[in-house]
Amino acid sequence: MSDARWALIEPVFTEWRSGRTGPGVAARVHDLREIVNAILYVNRTGIPWEYLSHDFPPHKTVYDYYAKWEADGTTGRVHDLLRDKTRRAHGRVAEPSAAVVDAQSVKISANVAESSQGPRPADRAPRKAAASWPAA
Repeated sequence: MSDARWALIEPVFTEWRSGRTGPGVAARVHDLREIVNAILYVNRTGIPWEYLSHDFPPHKTVYDYYAKWEADGTTGRVHDLLRDKTRRAHGRVAEPSAAVVDAQSVKISANVAESSQGPRPADRAPRKAAASWPAA
Protein backbone atom coordinates (compact mmCIF):
# COMPACT_ATOMS: atom_id res chain seq x y z
CA MET A 1 0.00 0.00 0.00
CA SER A 2 1.36 3.39 -0.93
CA ASP A 3 2.22 5.99 1.70
CA ALA A 4 -0.58 8.26 0.43
CA ARG A 5 -3.19 5.51 0.70
CA TRP A 6 -2.00 4.49 4.14
CA ALA A 7 -2.16 8.12 5.28
CA LEU A 8 -5.89 8.15 4.46
CA ILE A 9 -6.84 5.15 6.59
CA GLU A 10 -4.10 5.06 9.25
CA PRO A 11 -5.96 7.30 11.74
CA VAL A 12 -8.85 4.82 11.91
CA PHE A 13 -6.56 1.92 12.79
CA THR A 14 -4.45 3.98 15.19
CA GLU A 15 -7.58 5.06 17.04
CA TRP A 16 -8.73 1.42 17.18
CA ARG A 17 -5.41 0.29 18.61
CA SER A 18 -5.23 3.11 21.17
CA GLY A 19 -8.62 1.99 22.51
CA ARG A 20 -7.23 -1.49 23.20
CA THR A 21 -4.90 -0.92 26.13
CA GLY A 22 -4.85 -2.18 29.67
CA PRO A 23 -4.62 -5.49 31.48
CA GLY A 24 -5.08 -8.58 29.33
CA VAL A 25 -4.14 -6.87 26.07
CA ALA A 26 -1.09 -8.42 24.42
CA ALA A 27 1.93 -6.31 23.61
CA ARG A 28 1.93 -4.78 20.13
CA VAL A 29 4.32 -6.79 18.03
CA HIS A 30 3.16 -6.20 14.45
CA ASP A 31 2.86 -3.01 12.45
CA LEU A 32 -0.76 -2.21 11.57
CA ARG A 33 0.24 -1.31 8.02
CA GLU A 34 1.70 -4.79 7.52
CA ILE A 35 -1.50 -6.33 8.88
CA VAL A 36 -3.58 -4.28 6.42
CA ASN A 37 -1.21 -5.17 3.57
CA ALA A 38 -1.59 -8.87 4.41
CA ILE A 39 -5.40 -8.62 4.46
CA LEU A 40 -5.36 -6.84 1.11
CA TYR A 41 -3.03 -9.53 -0.29
CA VAL A 42 -5.42 -12.30 0.78
CA ASN A 43 -8.33 -10.36 -0.71
CA ARG A 44 -6.53 -9.62 -3.98
CA THR A 45 -5.15 -13.12 -4.56
CA GLY A 46 -7.97 -15.18 -3.08
CA ILE A 47 -5.57 -17.50 -1.25
CA PRO A 48 -6.57 -19.20 2.00
CA TRP A 49 -5.29 -17.45 5.14
CA GLU A 50 -2.97 -20.38 5.87
CA TYR A 51 -1.04 -19.79 2.63
CA LEU A 52 -0.18 -16.20 3.49
CA SER A 53 3.42 -15.48 2.55
CA HIS A 54 6.03 -15.45 5.31
CA ASP A 55 6.83 -11.87 4.32
CA PHE A 56 3.72 -10.91 6.28
CA PRO A 57 2.84 -11.39 9.96
CA PRO A 58 1.57 -14.89 10.91
CA HIS A 59 -1.73 -15.79 9.25
CA LYS A 60 -3.50 -16.38 12.57
CA THR A 61 -2.54 -12.90 13.73
CA VAL A 62 -3.66 -11.31 10.46
CA TYR A 63 -6.98 -13.15 10.54
CA ASP A 64 -7.50 -12.24 14.20
CA TYR A 65 -7.12 -8.54 13.40
CA TYR A 66 -9.42 -8.89 10.40
CA ALA A 67 -12.10 -10.71 12.43
CA LYS A 68 -11.97 -8.09 15.19
CA TRP A 69 -12.19 -5.23 12.68
CA GLU A 70 -15.17 -6.85 10.97
CA ALA A 71 -16.93 -7.54 14.27
CA ASP A 72 -16.55 -4.05 15.72
CA GLY A 73 -17.23 -2.15 12.48
CA THR A 74 -13.72 -0.84 11.85
CA THR A 75 -13.71 -2.13 8.26
CA GLY A 76 -17.06 -0.43 7.72
CA ARG A 77 -15.64 2.85 9.01
CA VAL A 78 -12.70 2.58 6.60
CA HIS A 79 -15.11 1.82 3.74
CA ASP A 80 -17.31 4.81 4.62
CA LEU A 81 -14.27 7.07 4.90
CA LEU A 82 -12.95 6.08 1.47
CA ARG A 83 -16.40 6.26 -0.14
CA ASP A 84 -16.96 9.76 1.26
CA LYS A 85 -13.55 10.97 0.08
CA THR A 86 -14.11 9.54 -3.39
CA ARG A 87 -17.56 11.08 -3.70
CA ARG A 88 -16.29 14.49 -2.57
CA ALA A 89 -13.35 14.29 -4.99
CA HIS A 90 -15.90 13.87 -7.81
CA GLY A 91 -17.96 16.84 -6.59
CA ARG A 92 -20.76 14.76 -5.09
CA VAL A 93 -22.39 14.72 -1.67
CA ALA A 94 -20.55 12.41 0.75
CA GLU A 95 -23.60 10.26 1.56
CA PRO A 96 -25.24 8.36 -1.31
CA SER A 97 -28.82 9.39 -2.03
CA ALA A 98 -29.93 6.26 -3.91
CA ALA A 99 -29.55 2.51 -3.74
CA VAL A 100 -29.82 -0.25 -6.31
CA VAL A 101 -31.74 -3.43 -5.59
CA ASP A 102 -31.28 -6.19 -8.09
CA ALA A 103 -34.15 -8.47 -9.02
CA GLN A 104 -32.45 -11.66 -7.80
CA SER A 105 -32.06 -10.27 -4.28
CA VAL A 106 -35.73 -9.41 -4.17
CA LYS A 107 -36.78 -12.88 -5.36
CA ILE A 108 -34.95 -14.63 -2.53
CA SER A 109 -35.77 -12.11 0.15
CA ALA A 110 -37.00 -13.40 3.51
CA ASN A 111 -39.91 -10.96 3.20
CA VAL A 112 -41.29 -12.64 0.07
CA ALA A 113 -43.57 -15.64 0.35
CA GLU A 114 -41.75 -18.90 -0.38
CA SER A 115 -44.34 -19.84 -2.98
CA SER A 116 -43.40 -16.81 -5.08
CA GLN A 117 -39.62 -17.20 -4.84
CA GLY A 118 -37.45 -18.60 -7.56
CA PRO A 119 -36.69 -17.92 -11.18
CA ARG A 120 -40.18 -18.85 -12.43
CA PRO A 121 -42.85 -18.49 -9.75
CA ALA A 122 -45.54 -19.44 -12.28
CA ASP A 123 -44.05 -22.94 -12.40
CA ARG A 124 -44.72 -23.30 -8.67
CA ALA A 125 -48.44 -22.58 -8.93
CA PRO A 126 -50.73 -25.58 -8.61
CA ARG A 127 -51.82 -26.88 -11.99
CA LYS A 128 -55.40 -27.61 -12.94
CA ALA A 129 -56.26 -31.16 -13.77
CA ALA A 130 -56.60 -31.89 -17.46
CA ALA A 131 -60.18 -31.95 -18.71
CA SER A 132 -61.50 -35.45 -19.19
CA TRP A 133 -63.20 -36.27 -22.47
CA PRO A 134 -66.43 -38.10 -22.45
CA ALA A 135 -66.12 -41.75 -23.38
CA ALA A 136 -67.22 -42.47 -26.91
